[in-house]
Amino acid sequence: MNILIVEDDARVADFLERGLKAEGYRIRVAATGPDGLEACRSLWEDQQQTGVRGLVLLDLMLPGMNGLDLCQTVRASHINLPILMLTALGRLEDRVTGLRLGADDYLVKPFGFEELLARIEALMRRGPMIAEVAGAVLKVGDLELDRARFSLHRAGEEIRLTTKELALLELLMSSPGRVFSRQRILTNVWGIDEDPLTNVVDVYIRRLRSKVDEPFGTALIETVRGVGYRIRG
Repeated sequence: MNILIVEDDARVADFLERGLKAEGYRIRVAATGPDGLEACRSLWEDQQQTGVRGLVLLDLMLPGMNGLDLCQTVRASHINLPILMLTALGRLEDRVTGLRLGADDYLVKPFGFEELLARIEALMRRGPMIAEVAGAVLKVGDLELDRARFSLHRAGEEIRLTTKELALLELLMSSPGRVFSRQRILTNVWGIDEDPLTNVVDVYIRRLRSKVDEPFGTALIETVRGVGYRIRG
């Protein structure tokens, strides 16, 4: 998914960009209102052409055009990207104004990064913003991943995963029974060839098992010693 960050504070923009890239998102950054408006138009055109979903993180205090005016202009232009406003203005009337002008959600600074991720994931699950995806539903046994709706269920019960966890599970479910090496997983999910700092693949496999396997009593994710990981076909 593509995320546009419209933020004039370079430190905040850099923090968001690095954190969201680590979660697997593709990031664009704009530092002024006019640049943000142009980037919104470009992001919407890309979504229409490619089907890759986009989302906007929008600061309110921007040079050239404030976030409220930008949001209103975007909606008047029939650009249906989800907009999550990020601002230090926490008054109720400010939040209400932003929502009435077309924002989909509102997060007051300072905020926790995990909360930001949760808000992004919630917005992407909303129906009107979902792009059609060929072969959108993957099924392995009683495990069902809806890639278009960004949702996962097992035995009818919803399972909440982070973006990176979903990307890893999607890779495994795309070829049930196939063994994926750690290097192949790193390349496909993280876009890197080696992991010099931590055993990130093993850590995320453990996190997946704790959510997808352990509560249900039957393990689908398997370790093939010396080779990698697979999901049972």
